[in-house]
Amino acid sequence: MTRIPSQCAVCRAWPAQRVCEECVRRFARPVPRCRRCAIHVMSGQPICGPCLLHPPTLSSCHAALDYAFPWSACIADFKFHDDPSWAGMLGQLMMQAPGVADAVQQADWVLPIPLSRRRLRERGYNQAVLLARQLTRDRLQTDLLWRLQDTPAQTRLTRAQRLRNLRHSFALNPGQTPLLKDRRVLLIDDVMTTGATLHSAARVLRQVGGAREVHACVLARTPAPR
Repeated sequence: MTRIPSQCAVCRAWPAQRVCEECVRRFARPVPRCRRCAIHVMSGQPICGPCLLHPPTLSSCHAALDYAFPWSACIADFKFHDDPSWAGMLGQLMMQAPGVADAVQQADWVLPIPLSRRRLRERGYNQAVLLARQLTRDRLQTDLLWRLQDTPAQTRLTRAQRLRNLRHSFALNPGQTPLLKDRRVLLIDDVMTTGATLHSAARVLRQVGGAREVHACVLARTPAPR
């Protein structure tokens, strides 16, 4: 069911868009992020220490928000409470984040992270596809990357455990695989926690599809533990 916003979902100001301009200014201010994994870094530090020591599969990664108050609740409504109408507002926040518009413009193909068939039937929509449609239409490919299976709940797992779970979760559409050869690909997802999902997908795109570069843009990035 599509809901017509009349109150800010954060501060309850009336009347307002889904999230009012004041709350966007307060809670969506850009912060310095690592170019490779989108984690917070000090101003003037382009790449974090772990990415310097162990360069990730992704060529770059951009995030619009922290996965924290108030956005974690908004994203939960979007994903789990049958409210795809969040896509427009959240997609706009993504497009306004530093680096995202350039990443979309430079991509040959934009690929949302897919859901498994069972998860897609249960939810009725893929939130990553809805976000990607807010960023581009002409470069969007929704049937090139496949999710073969669900993975167990990963909230409490380490990055290594998540990677093991995801080892055989992604595949490429055989009929469209030639589209990837020497291309620059941009992956889109809603939330990045350890990066295991994005890195597993990027590995398939590079090793099987022959993509030259794989970048990523996410709506929200889980902050590093303090």
